[in-house]
Amino acid sequence: MDNIFVTNLDSIVRIVVIVPVIYVLVILYIRVIGKRSTSQMNNFDWIVTVAMGSLVASTIILKDVAIVDGALGILLLMVLQYLLTKVMLYSATIRKIVKSTPQLLLYEGEFLPDNMKRERILESEILASIRESGLKNKNQVYAVILETDASFSVIPKENDDEVCFSLADVEGLPSGLKEELKSKGEAA
Repeated sequence: MDNIFVTNLDSIVRIVVIVPVIYVLVILYIRVIGKRSTSQMNNFDWIVTVAMGSLVASTIILKDVAIVDGALGILLLMVLQYLLTKVMLYSATIRKIVKSTPQLLLYEGEFLPDNMKRERILESEILASIRESGLKNKNQVYAVILETDASFSVIPKENDDEVCFSLADVEGLPSGLKEELKSKGEAA
């Protein structure tokens, strides 16, 4: 059986040299490519982050992976993510393929079971998000939305009759509301 607690001096020196170099390179890449790489994550951001973590770990631990190979792999992942986000700005089709849309889970104090089932969200999770927002019960809520980064947005009811235009890009709206939001947006 190999030594699982003790390693040789070469491995220790290799790790001590590689970790700071990769660390500095990742910081440099993020500064050049942008904050998106470290923001709250939607699905494709998460995939890039996990893959990048794997590349960092492989470069540090595996003797077969040269520092240049690991650094190039990390850079390519971040450049691809950057390019994809640029393409998404101009292509609704690519945006639709890559990025999920927000989903309405509760509307005017009422749960939307079909939307919740589609997103595999429990009532208790929605109630927790309502509590986190400082509200006492679901009847104080205009809408709860599952955002693209898997966080919940809770919009409290207000005393005015304004339509909540921030729901314009949300899926699963009650019939007629999407058209009302669209017409209010065009009137503004």
